[in-house]
Amino acid sequence: MNRPTDRSPPVAGTTLIVPGYRGSDGGHWQTWMESRIPGARRVSGIDWDTPAVAVWAAVIRREITAESAPVWLVAHSFGCLAAVLAGTDRSERVAGALLVAPADPECFSPVGLRQGTGPAASSPVSLTPFMPKHALDFPTLVVASRNDPWMPWPRVRRWARRWDSKLIEIGEAGHINPDSGFGPWPEGLGLLRNLQELRDH
Repeated sequence: MNRPTDRSPPVAGTTLIVPGYRGSDGGHWQTWMESRIPGARRVSGIDWDTPAVAVWAAVIRREITAESAPVWLVAHSFGCLAAVLAGTDRSERVAGALLVAPADPECFSPVGLRQGTGPAASSPVSLTPFMPKHALDFPTLVVASRNDPWMPWPRVRRWARRWDSKLIEIGEAGHINPDSGFGPWPEGLGLLRNLQELRDH
């Protein structure tokens, strides 16, 4: 795996950071990456504690459209699902997407979590029927763990195949978040740069 240093060339173009359910705090690799990429910014206007995919996708879609040039999406967990939906509607405006530890659409309904408490807890409807089942019209790189509690390995492989994404397996890395040791993550930044190089060739 590529292990860049801080002297690596910067990622070109605007990068939109899309956190997952409950957001990405100061110790999260997304926050670290945001500080390392010139011009990167976090998608704003989302209630990170309310995983309503249509609302999230609408905000991401708006922010993609507001940029003067195609953007790079860097998404984590539930943010990957919203980013894919938004990007599908604005594919000509997306340069590529780094999708890290995508959440399982079966864990969510259109209005929230299907487990626990809340209006979505007993919903028989998952997000699976709403997700694209075809190759995406922009380059995508899925980074996944074999023991992610939010997405079984066979399912992430299936989604990567459907989306025609390049799949990078990084072993037993949990949900690829601070709880599993992912704060500063130079390897992730290197993967984003590798995705850019794939588009350039």
